[in-house]
Amino acid sequence: DLQWTGFPNDDQQWEEVSGRDDDANSVRTYQICSPASASSYWLRTRWIPLKAETVLYVEIRFTMMECSSLNYRQCKETFNLYYYQSPTDNATLTQPMWMENPYTKVDTVAADHLLRRGGERRSNLKTLRVGPVGSGPGGATRGVYLAFQSQGACMALLAVRVYYRKCPALIHSFTSFPETIPHTLVQQALGVCVENAGTPSGEKTSRPSMLCGEDGQWVGMGTVSSSCACRPGYEANPSHLRCRACQSGQFKAVPGVAGCSVCPANSNTQIPGSTYCLCRPGYHRADSDPPHLACTRPPSSPRRVVSQLNLTMATLEWSEPMERGGRSDLTYSILCSSCPHDQVCGTCEDSVMFQPAQQGLTLRRVSIWGLKPHTTYSFRVQSLNGVSSLSQSEPASQTVNITTSRDVPAPVWGVRKISSSESSLTLEWGSPSSHSHLPDLTILNYQTRYAVEGSDWMYSLSDSSSIILSGLQRSSSYRVQVRARSQAGYGPFSPATSFSTQPEGQETPRLLLRPSGSLHPQRQRERDHDMNNKQGHYLMGHTMKVYIDPLTYEDPGEAVREFTREINPSYVKIEEVIGAGEFGEVCRGRLRAPGRKENYVAIKTLKGGVTDKQRRDFLSEASIMGQFQHPNIIHLEGVTTSPTPSSPVMILTEFMENGALDSFLRLNDGQFTTIQLVGMLRGIASGMKYLSDMSYVHRDLAARNILVNANLVCKVSDFGLSRFLRENSSDPTYTSSLGGKIPIRWTAPEAIAYRKFTSASDAWSYGILMWEVMSYGERPYWDMSNQDVINAIEQNYRGSDFRLPPPPECPVSLHALMLDCWQKERANRPKFCSVVAALDKLIRSPASLKIIHPDGAGSSHPLLDQRRHPPLSLGGSVGEWLGAINMSRYEHSFLQAGFTTLDTLVSMDTHDLLRVGVTLAGHQKKILSSIQTLRNHKATPTLPF
Repeated sequence: DLQWTGFPNDDQQWEEVSGRDDDANSVRTYQICSPASASSYWLRTRWIPLKAETVLYVEIRFTMMECSSLNYRQCKETFNLYYYQSPTDNATLTQPMWMENPYTKVDTVAADHLLRRGGERRSNLKTLRVGPVGSGPGGATRGVYLAFQSQGACMALLAVRVYYRKCPALIHSFTSFPETIPHTLVQQALGVCVENAGTPSGEKTSRPSMLCGEDGQWVGMGTVSSSCACRPGYEANPSHLRCRACQSGQFKAVPGVAGCSVCPANSNTQIPGSTYCLCRPGYHRADSDPPHLACTRPPSSPRRVVSQLNLTMATLEWSEPMERGGRSDLTYSILCSSCPHDQVCGTCEDSVMFQPAQQGLTLRRVSIWGLKPHTTYSFRVQSLNGVSSLSQSEPASQTVNITTSRDVPAPVWGVRKISSSESSLTLEWGSPSSHSHLPDLTILNYQTRYAVEGSDWMYSLSDSSSIILSGLQRSSSYRVQVRARSQAGYGPFSPATSFSTQPEGQETPRLLLRPSGSLHPQRQRERDHDMNNKQGHYLMGHTMKVYIDPLTYEDPGEAVREFTREINPSYVKIEEVIGAGEFGEVCRGRLRAPGRKENYVAIKTLKGGVTDKQRRDFLSEASIMGQFQHPNIIHLEGVTTSPTPSSPVMILTEFMENGALDSFLRLNDGQFTTIQLVGMLRGIASGMKYLSDMSYVHRDLAARNILVNANLVCKVSDFGLSRFLRENSSDPTYTSSLGGKIPIRWTAPEAIAYRKFTSASDAWSYGILMWEVMSYGERPYWDMSNQDVINAIEQNYRGSDFRLPPPPECPVSLHALMLDCWQKERANRPKFCSVVAALDKLIRSPASLKIIHPDGAGSSHPLLDQRRHPPLSLGGSVGEWLGAINMSRYEHSFLQAGFTTLDTLVSMDTHDLLRVGVTLAGHQKKILSSIQTLRNHKATPTLPF
């Protein structure tokens, strides 16, 4: 007995009776038959409690009589379904009221099959969607009543089924999804990875999800959003639903759907679920080896080590080991120990050099330089690979012993100081054979190297057992070493000995050496020495050879090894290309050598496919640069001479942030004070004094070959023997009768005519460089042809009229110094020490720099008359005028401000320039000076601009 509630309670109400279903089974039914009445008869179920569902489905099985067979006008063949939400079972016979609202109508239900008298008995089955349910009067709904309304139907309710739909719990793509009740058409369900599965480590991924449809079916099984995968050490089971551990002897290193792998050779696992396989004893895996590679072991020793000795140079060659250890990264290292005559054996000195390297060799050949004569050396050749460092045993090796030649000189002895001054040391020493039991040898010359503590070595040569070292720092201690050279080559350097120069004011008379080697006092005289000996060394004084020309070496590579530092290519990182040179690209990069702070460097690279001569020419610049150590000379960091597929031959120098001086000045036209420009000139002169003291002639001194760093320090550069001169470059050259290209605008007359390059010709070039600096990178002689320049400076000398005029705002004292540098007779030109002293005096007296030519360059200067710019009349354009003074950047501003003709410029003053946008003081001076020339031109029309 269901005991549902009916309303109203009269004879025609719903009646609960027993009946039979379609299969003649006895069932309990509710029936009503009121075809003669249009009144509403309600039947309400008991309270149906709800859980989390929000949509209900009501399946109704019923029968209904056909009205035509009943013959009642009020008869109907439909009924209505309602529902009422309630938090508790509180409905009564009168509450809620029996009407739509508070009841909610679901639908009007019509029969598909009607019963007739004597006809077939068939029931109807209808399913209706009820909802959404979830809230109602009094708060959150916890249950619902269903109500059936009949208004004249003759029918029977055979069965009413109320249910909701849900997606069942599911495991898919290694993800477990819970049982999910849909609240919308599609409901997102969040899952969790099954045991031994997870998301990739370190990745930010959302939780796995799937969609549950309103019909209780999971949607899109093939597109499930899941990042779950079996963890390392686990693989998918056959159904690909769960993860199982790898068996013993197998491993899995990474997560994913891949299966477990068998342990590689020489390894095994100890427990199931392993992520890697342990190597067997005696075998190793390098840190860079992936876990799927076999474990390997160190190689066996090299075979058949053969040595060849050439005086103090040795060559070692060997064969590959019998066993490489199962690896391809085989390299070799050389351990060196020496046993000098009657001395205890020990590690080889730093002077012993290996080419291409001492460690990390991939080729089975190495050349060794710098060996001492009369010495036994032991070389141990080791075989190494990527796991040698992991082995507890010493690397396998083969040893070979050699004894160097007795034909090279023994060490010199007794290096002592004869005298000293603020900037020089006079030294002498004993000959190599005078203290040795070895046979006498003919000594060709001696090489001295010296350096302040912490600085790089500098080198000098002498023909006798004494030398004068000049150009030194006062009150400084120098380490000095000397070695002798015979026909067989150089002997070893003597032990380092320290000597000090005199403090300021305590200089002693300078001592010069006679050719015989005896000493005599002589007054210090500064003369220009430009003669070379037969080997090409520049001479200073009678015997001292400071700068050593790399061309004097029979083996140019020896000069590179002597004066440069070899840098491991792995320490160099090229970052960007910043230019091009004769032999390859010029780059900016970083140098990170062990034990040193990382710093920026400029890198000149040697392109592939060059000839041996081009390679020697490329490295010769490094051999020159490596001999210089001065704050105003570009510093050589080192070279890499052993190219690899990823690293070319390179020359590394300090990186100068502001680039070449000429372009830097043009970019910053008018932005520096006169004292700043003089400071730049003083630094360049100091660097040239250093080079001159070393008897080095630059030959191409110009602003383009001066580099500027971030602190505005200027440094002399470009020491290449081969100049890179383009046909269409802004550095025009002239070919003299003796052949060879030279930069005419910067070159002294005797160098043009007779190829006579000296420190005096460098002084001429320095005067041109001064003019470039004071004119902010203006082109010397403007656009005059090379031949016009030669004619002006070489034919019919007429004093300073045929020299460059002073740039605008140039102090008289600086132009006078330029004119001194441009003296016809080279002996009358100032030495660089005098130039430095003159500039120092000007810097100490800044008032002297305020005296300038009242009318700039003057209007009748002969060189100005030869310029190819046509004279500008007052009918010319403002753009042409600004272009003539290199101020074209302001043309648009002038025109916008109304200054459209030269007539309108005559009245301009500083206030007008500020209004136009000319804010730089240097630019204002330059424009106002030119305006003054325009005013003069207006007053005297016959004068050229």
